[in-house]
Amino acid sequence: MADARRRDDITGLVLAGGRGSRMGGVDKGLQPFRGLPLAQHALRRLAPQVGHCLINANRHAERYAEFGVPVWPDGLADYAGPLAGFLCGLTHCTTPWLLTVPCDSPLFPRDLAQRLAQAATENHAEIVFAAGLETDGQGRTRWRDQPVFCLLQTALLPSLQHYTAQGGRKIDTWAHAQRCVSVAFDQPADDMRAFANANTLEELHALEQLP
Repeated sequence: MADARRRDDITGLVLAGGRGSRMGGVDKGLQPFRGLPLAQHALRRLAPQVGHCLINANRHAERYAEFGVPVWPDGLADYAGPLAGFLCGLTHCTTPWLLTVPCDSPLFPRDLAQRLAQAATENHAEIVFAAGLETDGQGRTRWRDQPVFCLLQTALLPSLQHYTAQGGRKIDTWAHAQRCVSVAFDQPADDMRAFANANTLEELHALEQLP
């Protein structure tokens, strides 16, 4: 198994291929966040953590190409969800590992790759999810996997091709059939929004106000 701790052995993938339905159908990755498009903001946060970067986008490829990295669309039809982005990334990845992040969670940890890679090595894992603290409607906190923040072996491509060819679209179902672990990111209380995503323009504006 390839050691994930070498930065140059990891390709980072920004997932920007969704419909943006809850934002009125806009291309979410191109919405502004602190002066940059969301996807470009994610790319700048991800690039120092990995050796190479890609973007998965299904619209406005020429606009995304301006960010300076290769842009690839889903290989599955009809906006098949994040797993289609995983499949896209694994298909075009030339390193032993792929690290995925969504374009709509702009505050993800700056040590994401390092900590996921360490867990992959220590646990001989093929897939590692980040897990973050969340607060429910009653003020209780709990750990929850964030499966779109995922480090996975490129060698899993045939397995994912088979799963999606059978109609499978759920990340958890496929991932837990592999050697899969999670890493708890125990942020301080004021950083519990590290994995928060912006599904609506209101949520995006709220994230902009966070320090």
